[in-house]
Amino acid sequence: MKLAVLGAAVLWGTAGTAGLLVAGVAPISVAAARLVVGGLVLAGAVAAARVVTGSAAASGTASGPESSAASGPETAVGAAGRAAVRTPSRRGLLAAAALGVAAYQLCYFAAISRTGVAVGTVVSIGSGPVFTGLLSWLLDRVRPSGRWAAATAAAVAGCAVLGGGGGQARPDGILLALLGGLIYAFYAVAAARVIGTGASSDVVMGVMFGGAAVVMLPVLLWTGPGWLTEPRGLLAALYLGCATTALAYFLYGRGLRTTPVATAATLALAEPAVAALLGVVVLGERLTPVSAAGLLLLGAALVVVAVPEAAGRAAEDVRAGGAPAGVRTPGSEPRQ
Repeated sequence: MKLAVLGAAVLWGTAGTAGLLVAGVAPISVAAARLVVGGLVLAGAVAAARVVTGSAAASGTASGPESSAASGPETAVGAAGRAAVRTPSRRGLLAAAALGVAAYQLCYFAAISRTGVAVGTVVSIGSGPVFTGLLSWLLDRVRPSGRWAAATAAAVAGCAVLGGGGGQARPDGILLALLGGLIYAFYAVAAARVIGTGASSDVVMGVMFGGAAVVMLPVLLWTGPGWLTEPRGLLAALYLGCATTALAYFLYGRGLRTTPVATAATLALAEPAVAALLGVVVLGERLTPVSAAGLLLLGAALVVVAVPEAAGRAAEDVRAGGAPAGVRTPGSEPRQ
């Protein structure tokens, strides 16, 4: 499911180009509208799916044992997923993650207002995978591989070169950007942990972003939602919310079912690469030789992360005396 994560990153990479439809609107207002629309879509989709599942289960029960047997496994899986989310500890973790989704936006825009878009973006996006790997290691005892560490370092370096050196590297802006990267890592790891308990990734994302939508609605109202009454503004908000948030995090959640969260965070670095390519193809921007080198470095690093490590895992399993690669045992797969 690494392709699902890459698909999410591609959608995230289109956000900057889409944002040009509302040039002149305060970025924090655009971000708030994006989260409100995307969160409501995700939460609404989960609610609709529950209604459909409930209706199917009811009709299956009424239709007799054959229909019941056919719908039973799906109903059981759905019930188990919802139960995992309703567990008090998981519910609290998702509530904190929802606050994290909203807080990340605030930290990011506070950072770029102090240290510039280029530096703020590189630090916040580049630090995310590093913090994710560290949190996954500390909290879940999932030790990142040397291959992941090397590829992530190369990808972050590629992002830094691609982003250029514009802006003033103010310490307070750098700290806010790093805080944003840490918050991103927290809600990514939180989502992966709850999904790892058997909860539906769709439900997890719906709860997280539905909660973030509630938090960001006052921000949208405070910053002035008048631009949403204009066709271009409404179109931009719908695309940013439905495509780059709802659909993107739907795919990201599906990817987290089988992809270690540290790997997913590194694959998400495809976002700035897509944004740069769209700038060249759609907006007619030009990449300097140095930026082109950074793009190539980033792309190569993502390929390294995306290619399965089947041979390496098999060798590790043989050395450890465990099961061969591909055979899952209770303690052999990372807890997400």
